[in-house]
Amino acid sequence: MTTRAPRRDAVENRAGILSAARSALANDPHASVDVIARNAGLSRRTLYGHFDDRDALIRELISSGAQRFNTIAESVTDDDSRLALARLAALLWREAAHVQVAAALALDEAHVEHTAEALAPLRRTVANLARRGQDDGSFRTDLAAPTLARLIEEMARTVISRTDAASSEAANVAVRAVLSIAGLSWREADELLAAHPQIVAAEDAE
Repeated sequence: MTTRAPRRDAVENRAGILSAARSALANDPHASVDVIARNAGLSRRTLYGHFDDRDALIRELISSGAQRFNTIAESVTDDDSRLALARLAALLWREAAHVQVAAALALDEAHVEHTAEALAPLRRTVANLARRGQDDGSFRTDLAAPTLARLIEEMARTVISRTDAASSEAANVAVRAVLSIAGLSWREADELLAAHPQIVAAEDAE
């Protein structure tokens, strides 16, 4: 049996609902379904034709934001663990402006389980990177790899939920903070970023 592709107007309506939800929730994290539907130019009934309830809509927003982060994680392939971590932090920061609403929703305790599942690929990347960095002597070893990965992850959560991610200077600070947690001194971070200035400079290269 052949599955029919969604009608074009249905796809556009769904995309419009998600866009309206991002906008509405950015202004008011408690925005109702009625407000979101109105912002999308659709009826409440049409919105419910795409999402069972408000939580389902929020889960979709988190999933779409998480997919962007997971894609970033897949794109970081540097052999140097320090460089890989710096690039990952910078790219996550760069993406923050696009997914701040999803990030804020993801930090809500009500969605922790769904968020953890949606971000599984990114979390695996961080865990593997922490272990690799310890094995090659790049990262601190006074903490177990899972603990170090968790600390890096928590810093990343802080980074992506910031609302002032607008400049290369802010990205510079974020990258240095993550490298510091991994065990690099400020001098080592200086040397790394001086040798690879494009990591932070790319922040403004839009």
